[in-house]
Amino acid sequence: MSALDEKLIRDVVSEVMQRLGGAAAPAAATAPASACGCDARPRPSGGGIIVRSGRNGVFQDANEACAAAHDGFLQLREKGVAARAKVVEIVKTLAEANAEEWGRIELEETKIGRLDHKIEKLKIIKLVPGVEWLNPYARSGDHGITLEEYTPFGVVAAITPSTHSIPTLSGNIVNMVAAGNAVVFNPHPGAAKCAALAVSEYNKAIEREVGIRNLIAIIEHPTLDSFNAICRHEAVRLLCVTGGPGVVKAAMQSGKRAICAGPGNPPVLVDDTCCLKRAARDIIQGAAYDNNLLCIGEKEVFVLDSIADRLMQFMSENGAVKLNPAQLDRLTKAAFIFKEGQGAGCPHATVNRELVGKDAAVLAKAAGVDVRPDTQLLFAETDASHPFVQEEQMMPMLPIVRVKSVEEGIERSLQAEHNYKHTSIIHSHDVEHMTAMARALDTTLFVKNGPCMTGLGLGGEGYLSFSVATPTGEGITNPRTFTRTRRCVMVDNLRIY
Repeated sequence: MSALDEKLIRDVVSEVMQRLGGAAAPAAATAPASACGCDARPRPSGGGIIVRSGRNGVFQDANEACAAAHDGFLQLREKGVAARAKVVEIVKTLAEANAEEWGRIELEETKIGRLDHKIEKLKIIKLVPGVEWLNPYARSGDHGITLEEYTPFGVVAAITPSTHSIPTLSGNIVNMVAAGNAVVFNPHPGAAKCAALAVSEYNKAIEREVGIRNLIAIIEHPTLDSFNAICRHEAVRLLCVTGGPGVVKAAMQSGKRAICAGPGNPPVLVDDTCCLKRAARDIIQGAAYDNNLLCIGEKEVFVLDSIADRLMQFMSENGAVKLNPAQLDRLTKAAFIFKEGQGAGCPHATVNRELVGKDAAVLAKAAGVDVRPDTQLLFAETDASHPFVQEEQMMPMLPIVRVKSVEEGIERSLQAEHNYKHTSIIHSHDVEHMTAMARALDTTLFVKNGPCMTGLGLGGEGYLSFSVATPTGEGITNPRTFTRTRRCVMVDNLRIY
């Protein structure tokens, strides 16, 4: 790998770690195989790769993890689709059975989000699609038979975020293994312990019930160097990366195919044709979910001036708490880091990671106001350039911006979304307004008259996934996302009729 490639890989991980909650863990020296209970005796695998078996898929060394995952892929390939289906069943069953314990462990490690929603996100892994999505395409004609089927890449390397560590990992396993792949994870350092716990339990059950060892591998102490090694490994054929624009660019230039889940800053537009009571409830439900850690979550609201007071009144009646200008100013100064000479009104600010994913009561205290401990959401009136509007802040504080027309609301929404093409939301009964916003923003998810999670099949039609690939165009990922398409042709006069 060239020096440029090395730098690109480091850029990928560096920005991911910064975006998802802090600096990367310092690079660590490679531990000897025996440090994690590994079998020191190497054994050959396919392609000349040497495998040292880790403890239930948890590895200290990235190269060993990749080699073990490759060996797991070869075992899965021999056992066929039935084995894939069984692995999917195991992951879904264990995620639901351990939801309360794993949710608590993840919250204790990451200290962001809400326990009830951590638990719920694990219980809904059962909604992620599996092998049933891989129906082949077949054609029979005068010149023979053609079959197109979905085939695996082999080993998929993935970065998991601290925001939804075990749920993202579990959903990715379901999608990737259903497609026939093995997976190697380089988790976020701030959520590595809970991720390794889940991987260990999944591997124990897979080996016991399916007879495959190390189908899922994970780096116990992830670093920039470990991800660098994973990306360089010959067994890794596909990357699944979450991050900002710089991460996406670097990942796509890394020499491996990359599926990239980029940033989002979803705007909400509310017009005067909608049901305001329902809109208020939906906005609170979506923006407050897991303390607004969802990338699809409502981040800023643009509402027609003529109905803004009524919308905010309904939000207050549904448990959200409005901040006055002085309280908003105090919270803004606490929630963002400004360069010297900048004021709290400057849109170009850095999010204070200490407040990301914290409860609304914690934010309220920073604003100088006491609220009920069970308060789900704060909101306040701001202008369109406010940092809470412009930044993907991932806090349960929603800025409300008045606009004079739907056209202005769409224009403001487009600017605040920053052309990420991730998610946008509208509350309207006017089809022309919906169409105009859909065309202008062209987002991967466009939700009409519902909270954000309906876009992932939770309360709306569709299917669930925890990876939404916006920059690279795959959209809401499913098992087919992690496959190659292979065509098999038999030429002859094979038709009976």
